[in-house]
Amino acid sequence: MQEIARPMNLKRWLYRGGRPNRIATVLNRGWAAIHALGLAPNHLVTLDVRGRRSGRMISLPLVMVVVEGDRYLVSMLGDDVEWVRNVRAESGNVTLRHGRREEVCLEEVAADRRAPVLKAYVKRAPGARPHLPIHQDAPLSEFERMSSRFPVFRVVPRGAPPA
Repeated sequence: MQEIARPMNLKRWLYRGGRPNRIATVLNRGWAAIHALGLAPNHLVTLDVRGRRSGRMISLPLVMVVVEGDRYLVSMLGDDVEWVRNVRAESGNVTLRHGRREEVCLEEVAADRRAPVLKAYVKRAPGARPHLPIHQDAPLSEFERMSSRFPVFRVVPRGAPPA
């Protein structure tokens, strides 16, 4: 896999060690509020998920991508992040907000089917690029090689039959 060597930049510093620092946490809260109100483009959403340890509702801003008519959310920081753990603990049952609330189920996509979504995500989410070790114009085969490291969830309206 061709990884891109990048100097430390602001976006990587905000998420050093795969966790948001205090500044990133404050920024995320602000962006989550803006996304939830529907003031940002429609691919910017707020994910509400119950914390598996605290039981509190946690809100965070995410970028949604559409591939072949299906909507997807991606963890730019990989598998070892709290929102992914919380989604899994809630069996995928979450709320998305962008001007309105939508009760959905996030279905985790198998690693061997993630590459097209990851490629679309890197193109759609410039803020995620420092965290994914691949160039947005890399061939799909390069995305396939790294797909197991970045969880992808398909957004399904709650009550819809699984794919």
